[in-house]
Amino acid sequence: MRRKLVIGNWKMHGSRASIDVLLSGLQSLVGNALSLGVAEGALVDVVVCPPCVFLPQVGAALSDGSIAWGAQTISEHEQGAFTGEISGAMLAEFDCQYAIVGHSERRSLFAESDAQLVEKFVAAQRVGLTPIFCVGETLAQREAGAALSTIASQLQVLIDRVGIDAIAGAVIAYEPVWAIGTGKTAAPEQVRQVHGHIRALFASASAQVAAGLQIVYGGSVNAANAAELLGSEDIDGALVGGASLKAREFAAIVTAACSAN
Repeated sequence: MRRKLVIGNWKMHGSRASIDVLLSGLQSLVGNALSLGVAEGALVDVVVCPPCVFLPQVGAALSDGSIAWGAQTISEHEQGAFTGEISGAMLAEFDCQYAIVGHSERRSLFAESDAQLVEKFVAAQRVGLTPIFCVGETLAQREAGAALSTIASQLQVLIDRVGIDAIAGAVIAYEPVWAIGTGKTAAPEQVRQVHGHIRALFASASAQVAAGLQIVYGGSVNAANAAELLGSEDIDGALVGGASLKAREFAAIVTAACSAN
């Protein structure tokens, strides 16, 4: 059985003081949810991805707990004259376990290309980080009937570069661009269709890899819609944005994941 995975992407939010409050709430509320889930046999992992400047603070607070932490992005370069970039080796020094790669905001606002993103995927795995590789379509692409082909194209570039075996050690996140930060959520049937399509694409290369691969959904996931989304067979978790900044709401999503497992 695949483990459920709930990821909190804090984006560019927070201060030292507000993060202290958030971490205290997460340790209590998410910790309780996970403890109850374990008692009931649920298999759920939780990750938070703060702005990189807060990684030492987050790592120190969560080092003895059940919540892991990761980065919101990673440089494809190991070192060099790349002002403002953060390398995988730097992230690993702060005990990061995950790195988000290719979030729609990185693709659209920072013009990160498919070719660049697969190099970021490689950079993450090079230092032992688990890449959370994001794919998704714009509203125009969905309305044109090109959602599935767009996602297949994004994933094929990855498969061609790293091979199917490397993907077994990663997480795939489906996030329709039109549902990011808009309050709109794809209908469960739409999400199931895309997740099934992604799994089938990988199954054509390796049934074993596809069967074990965690595919999570991101797109305005909140406490109200989490149970319905996470109850679907091919939806292995959630990449949560705004709701991850509210300890009680994020804990409710974790509870939904525990119940769905």
